[in-house]
Amino acid sequence: MSKNSLHLDLEKRDLNGNFPKTTSKIQSSPDLENSSPKHFAERKKDSVSPDSLKSITSLSSEEKQDKLGTLFFSLEYNFEKKAFVVNIKEARGLPAMDEQSMTSDPYIKMTILPEKKHKVKTRVLRKTLDPAFDETFTFYGIPYSQIQDLTLHFMILSFDRFSRDDVIGEVLIPLAGIELSEGKLLMDREIIKRNVRKSSGRGELLISLCYQSTTNTLTVVVLKARHLPKSDVSGLSDPYVKVNLYHAKKRISKKKTHVKKCTPNAVFNELFVFDIPCEGLDDISIEFLVLDSDRGSRNEVIGRLILGSSAEGTGGEHWKEICEYPRRQIAKWHMLCDG
Repeated sequence: MSKNSLHLDLEKRDLNGNFPKTTSKIQSSPDLENSSPKHFAERKKDSVSPDSLKSITSLSSEEKQDKLGTLFFSLEYNFEKKAFVVNIKEARGLPAMDEQSMTSDPYIKMTILPEKKHKVKTRVLRKTLDPAFDETFTFYGIPYSQIQDLTLHFMILSFDRFSRDDVIGEVLIPLAGIELSEGKLLMDREIIKRNVRKSSGRGELLISLCYQSTTNTLTVVVLKARHLPKSDVSGLSDPYVKVNLYHAKKRISKKKTHVKKCTPNAVFNELFVFDIPCEGLDDISIEFLVLDSDRGSRNEVIGRLILGSSAEGTGGEHWKEICEYPRRQIAKWHMLCDG
């Protein structure tokens, strides 16, 4: 992908990482895909009010720990091509997500809300807390009149080869009131802690089970989900369910349902039959993972459910019933817990 040669002249920033207010307008390089000599005037929008600025030396140790860094980017509208252009320049002062190396492998996912049709992500930059991405993304077919209705959601993550990527934080930019008709706008925002779902609102899953002792099979029907939470700030989830069968804590089989688009109340009605490798269900358990499908990145776990002889609450009760009444299809609603 071509890069916009946007230059922020970082050496002119003060100790707080802000540009002096007296900085005059400078000219940007030509548009990403426009070889004409036309230039757009760059403007800097203050991201913090003077009253809210704090001296670095006055920060308490607790405040320093809460600092997640700053994201620098630019916004532009190309009227000739009817295209919205976002340049993710860099991030500064990210926290170390790897405790051993005391560094991070950051990258950024950006989504245009509310429809989530446009999703992009930068490359991963290895072992740095001040990643310079300088990547430009051009979104065609967005009328200028609609820009005011959009919101940009930046998710800053650290790549982890062996497990789920660590979320560093997020930046949310409502475009209402932001004027792009005069040219390119330079912006920076403090990265804030991610707006995590409340654990009390993971939703519920309706599961039907039937144990056939004669054939030693277990029939699992994923029926419905309800009250699923929104996917962060990105609107409704696109849920699907993974079903994992365990024997003596070792996964021996896995299945998954189809994805249901943009709904907190999904109807799946999908049946799976598992062969049981032992007599009875004492050493068998089933894990249900409800996930939010996200093309181009790792899917996020909405909630989790375990059914088995050692499971607590309704998960253990449901399991006890199907063992006591083989060949009977028994359905129950279960609360999802943290993934």
